[in-house]
Amino acid sequence: MALHVVLYQPEIPQNTGNVMRTCAAVGARLHLIEPLGFSLTKKHLERSAVDYLPFVDYVVHPDWASFRSGNDGTFVFLTRYGQASPDQIDMSDSGLDLYLVFGRESTGLPKDLLRQHLDRCVRLPMREEVRSLNLANTVAVVVYEALRQQGYPNLSRCEPESLKGADWLLVEDKHRP
Repeated sequence: MALHVVLYQPEIPQNTGNVMRTCAAVGARLHLIEPLGFSLTKKHLERSAVDYLPFVDYVVHPDWASFRSGNDGTFVFLTRYGQASPDQIDMSDSGLDLYLVFGRESTGLPKDLLRQHLDRCVRLPMREEVRSLNLANTVAVVVYEALRQQGYPNLSRCEPESLKGADWLLVEDKHRP
C-alpha cells in the first residue's frame, strides 16, 4: 500500500519543505493538518524543498477529524513522551498503509490524542540533556527506519545513470593530478 507522513499543525515552512523533499525522495504521501503556521506558496517552501515540489504527493486537511475520516491503516505517533523506540514498532508490512504522525514544532501532538494510542507512541532515544530533534530530522530518521524494516521497496540503491551513475567512484577523474 503506502507510506504516509502526517504533520499535525506544522509551524515552520523550512521544516515542512525539508519533509516534502524527504517524501519526494521515498515516494511517501504527505498529509498536512491545518492550521498551518505559514502559507503553502512556492516562495515559502522552494528553498528547503529545492526543485522537488513537483514530485511531492501532499494533501491538506482542515483538521484531525477530517484527516481521520478518510484515512485508515497503522498509525505510529512520534512524541518525546513515547515509551518505545522506532525499532521496537513493527513497520515491516509494506502491504499496509502506514501513517507516521508528527506534532507541532512548539508543542508536539495533543496529549488527549497520544493517550488514545499509548502502545503506538514512539520516541527517538537521545541524551537526557536534549529535549528533542528538529522535526525534519526526526521525520527522516523514522521514515528510513520504516523503509529499512520493509527492505526499501521501490527505492534505488545506487546513483542513477541519468545523474553520475553507479560506477562514478570507479571512473578516473581526468581533472585531478
